[in-house]
Amino acid sequence: MFWLKTVLTALQFLSALGVIGLVLIQHGKGADMGAAFGSGSSGSLFGASGSANFLSRTTAVLAGVFFLGTLALTFLGSYHGTESAGLLGSSAATAPVQAPLSAASGTAVSAPVAASSSSQDVPK
Repeated sequence: MFWLKTVLTALQFLSALGVIGLVLIQHGKGADMGAAFGSGSSGSLFGASGSANFLSRTTAVLAGVFFLGTLALTFLGSYHGTESAGLLGSSAATAPVQAPLSAASGTAVSAPVAASSSSQDVPK
């Protein structure tokens, strides 16, 4: 289970960096007005609007990967497995508790009983 959390954390980190980078590369809405008057890059690799579509689709895919990675890490972080029985087959939580022994006699010593407060002990 530990290796899965490590892989998901690395995927989460890389998708977050990818989303940040792609958002910073993309042009704002105002850049489209300049392209409409001829100052755009219509001879680019993706065409006049192809790069915007490619970048926005890639950003959407990486955002989806980031979202799913977040859900998976949350699910794995909240998962608590069953308690192991250990090598001897008994759980540590069900092991009997032994009272401390007296140094002189070797017998079990009882714990002191706390005094209960009554109405006589409370000053008025």
